[in-house]
Amino acid sequence: MYNICIFAKTKTMDFITQPYIAFFLIIAIGLLLGHIKIKGISLDISAIIFVALVFGHFGVKLPEIIKQIGLIFFIYSVGIQAGPGFFESFKRQGKTLILVTFTLIFSALLTTLIFVYIFDVDFRIGAGLFTGALTSTPGLAAAIEATKSELASIGYSVSYLFGTIAVILFARLSPKIFNINIKEEEDAYQKELQKDFPLLTNKNFIVENPNIVGRTIGEMKFRTVTNTNISRVLHNGESYTPESHTILLKDDIIKAVGTLENLKNTELFVGKETNTEIPLSKKYQIKKLLVTNKEVVNKSLGKLGIFANYNATATSIRRAGIDITPNPNSKLRFGDKVTVAASEGSMKKISALLGDSQKQFSELDFLPVSIGILLGVLLGRISFPLFGLDFKLGITGGVLISALILSKIGKTGHLLWNVSGEGNQLLRKIGLIFFLAVVGTSAGEHFVDNINQNGTTLFLIGAIISLISMFLSVIIGRYVLKINFLTLIGALVGSMTTTAALSAFEPVTDSNAPQVAYATVYPFSLVLIILVSQIFGIL
Repeated sequence: MYNICIFAKTKTMDFITQPYIAFFLIIAIGLLLGHIKIKGISLDISAIIFVALVFGHFGVKLPEIIKQIGLIFFIYSVGIQAGPGFFESFKRQGKTLILVTFTLIFSALLTTLIFVYIFDVDFRIGAGLFTGALTSTPGLAAAIEATKSELASIGYSVSYLFGTIAVILFARLSPKIFNINIKEEEDAYQKELQKDFPLLTNKNFIVENPNIVGRTIGEMKFRTVTNTNISRVLHNGESYTPESHTILLKDDIIKAVGTLENLKNTELFVGKETNTEIPLSKKYQIKKLLVTNKEVVNKSLGKLGIFANYNATATSIRRAGIDITPNPNSKLRFGDKVTVAASEGSMKKISALLGDSQKQFSELDFLPVSIGILLGVLLGRISFPLFGLDFKLGITGGVLISALILSKIGKTGHLLWNVSGEGNQLLRKIGLIFFLAVVGTSAGEHFVDNINQNGTTLFLIGAIISLISMFLSVIIGRYVLKINFLTLIGALVGSMTTTAALSAFEPVTDSNAPQVAYATVYPFSLVLIILVSQIFGIL
């Protein structure tokens, strides 16, 4: 009986340790553990690396090619997501917020290098401590590739958990720590917001100005003069969508869409405001249409003839959470939501023109993804001199830069480089799962020995990196750069790419300032941490 039990146990272990069985078992257990929340905190996908460490400790090994494929998918998805925001983040206040990101990342780097030297820690483990303290899995991927070692995952696994908890608690408790009046910060932010991004609204006006009575909308250059759009006209009790050749007559009522300031100018140009409502015609519709047709991407509304050819008006374009006032020169991007006012017949034609297909928006086209990755791999193999050394971007840097540039371009011929949010999330999740499973098993072989030897030291170094970089960033941002505190916290958690910390701060304020700042610096931080992690490859 004893021999039978030993035989059964051996067979079971042999079965479990087979690469493809172990691979999916690690993923399944990791995802189950990742869903567990304690005080609102969960490890999510990152739990996979901890499960993989255990399997690796017991001798499980997974094929390296899985890690490489996962790394490539993951980094490419990061670049595609970050691209437009990465280049846009240099505008307006983004430049100031990026200084916060620089402060956080380089103070974390300097702290890491100092303590790794003082405590004589392997610099490859130090690379993991750096990325884990900043809760950056893409940074870990870059560090492993740069150092050509899995030891970085040991430092990452030690410092990641504290880094995650620390930034969540710091974000939630920071108003008390720095004695901040949240209401005052909200009011200050709202005033600043209205200067940069005035809200779009609509008002009705009576046509009274004799200089425009009897003239067409195109002739008077209404859009250019007022910077607003006419969405409806009421004439003799009948409402309709205007065209460029529509003539405005005395006592007609128009509905104009624009900012409050521009609507004031519209009143001077047209006539006094009225509360008279313009009823919707049975055949008149207002819809938000999704841009999914590849043929219209990077083309302007004027070139598409939305106004002239379809007797319709585009009143707003929603892109990256911001409403933009459209004009004939406004170019469309894949995934834009365009608010269109038109007749029922025209609406069907415009919908077909723009695509408006949620299914197409959600699909992932692997042809441009494959070409983009190939270009990135080739770019990563090019060497150039840096500080007297032949430096290569490697797979990580090459694929990242390729994705950044291609996502900014948007479209080349019939190839659409942009990937929908859902498709990109799928690519990113698959890549991350593949990468963490293999990295964890590789590091697991020596994990226990390293923890027994340096466990307490590694944990303390990781904690110090997280705390010093966070406190220094807030102090510089608040008292030197004079950034609104709500915006500053959003920039901080965005720099550490920790969505959970953003969620933890949401109950503190009704303002969307943290979310806007988070979205501004997040893509830049993703890229910068990946690039800075490469420094450990030349140490």
